[in-house]
Amino acid sequence: MRTRFQQGLDDLRQKLLRMGGLAEQAVDRARQAYIDRDLARCQMVLEGESLINTSEREIDEAAFDLLAMQQPMAVDLRFILAVTKINSDLERVGDQAVNIAERVMDMVEMPTADLPVDIARMGAAVSAMVRRALEAFIEGKAELAQAVLEMDNVVDRMKDDAFIQLVKTMNQRPEVVRQALDALLVARNLERVADHATNIAEDVIFWVQGADVRHNVGAVEEHPEPAPTHEAPTRASGV
Repeated sequence: MRTRFQQGLDDLRQKLLRMGGLAEQAVDRARQAYIDRDLARCQMVLEGESLINTSEREIDEAAFDLLAMQQPMAVDLRFILAVTKINSDLERVGDQAVNIAERVMDMVEMPTADLPVDIARMGAAVSAMVRRALEAFIEGKAELAQAVLEMDNVVDRMKDDAFIQLVKTMNQRPEVVRQALDALLVARNLERVADHATNIAEDVIFWVQGADVRHNVGAVEEHPEPAPTHEAPTRASGV
């Protein structure tokens, strides 16, 4: 029974890694679609949403089956609980990517406007957060997750600056209000992706250390408990 349970944990991990790859890919496609005003990439994001939603349901079912199989040890229980929470955040990352793609589809119908914000830079920072949060999960390392938490402050400042500059632009240049509003919504969606990456990082810390750092960002222990006994898998394709 224990061997079967361990195999179930490994399968659950692989399922989440595949979903993480899909979510990361969706964000990257949406970000590049904004930069290039690329409708083809927008369509790829929209079509990929169903795969992410299907993966979410499969992962939840697999996690609940494992919980029902036997009474897991503390670290395994934390792992399963972390997976269910990460699973939800990854699905929402996919939703935010769809929102960005929809904004881009609106933007391409209008003339290009010179806006005083660097959405591409913000998008790159957010993509890096998602990627590093997944790396922290793959390697089971709280210090990698902590780095993601620290990056969130940078993205928050970018979003705040974008809001200030875009509102000012809308007041001064009424002819680009619609383009500026789309850019503002994209910035907000990117900031929400960063929030979900932060949640994933916090769940990795909970799994590895048993520490809840949701309201105390600096709470990663200097001497954490031993790493989980089950070996971290090879990085999944696309993650």
